[in-house]
Amino acid sequence: MPKSKRNRVVPLTQTEKKGRAGKDALYEQIRESVDKFKYIWIFSVANMRNTYLKNVRADWKHSRFYFGRTKVMAKALGTSPEDEYQDGLSKFASQLVGDVGLLFTDVAPDQVKEYFSNLRESDYARSGVVATEDYVVPAGPVHRGEDPFPHNMEPQLRLLGMPTILKNGIVTLTNDYRICKEGQTLTPAQAQLLKLFYVQMADFHVELKSYFHSGEVHRV
Repeated sequence: MPKSKRNRVVPLTQTEKKGRAGKDALYEQIRESVDKFKYIWIFSVANMRNTYLKNVRADWKHSRFYFGRTKVMAKALGTSPEDEYQDGLSKFASQLVGDVGLLFTDVAPDQVKEYFSNLRESDYARSGVVATEDYVVPAGPVHRGEDPFPHNMEPQLRLLGMPTILKNGIVTLTNDYRICKEGQTLTPAQAQLLKLFYVQMADFHVELKSYFHSGEVHRV
């Protein structure tokens, strides 16, 4: 086991004063987890959904997840050889960039990789997500799935930009309408339309980046 450097005091002077108690608590929890678990993973989440992440936490209740506040997490691990909590941790901490989190676990790397490689959850895309396909609604009576589009929602379609009318109580499109094109960044209106038509273009998954074990950093 690498030599612990827990007796060294590292001030959090570079963090904001607001929420200092929470940051101090996170700092201590990170260091306690370093002592407790064999492996530390850095991961990112694509198309974040709290419900799905909650399910992942439930599956991994034997481990610990930390997400957000990367500066505090990096500080807890140590950002230089002089203040790193264990030998080699500063190199690992340097990879805590962007929206990433830490997973502390005793589960072997192969099992961790297998679980997360199989973790995929489809959901509705939000604005800012890149469309994965073209989606065109043909002219004529409007359907979503196999059912006619509800007539009382026709005004909402028009507000979102679709050229619709009510014809004999049936929502009707005056001409073909392309909601989005593959590779296009979705606007709020496009994302809302796709949801109204039950089209899912988001894929929640966790991407493993690297892990730390016995003083060594291993990239995935």
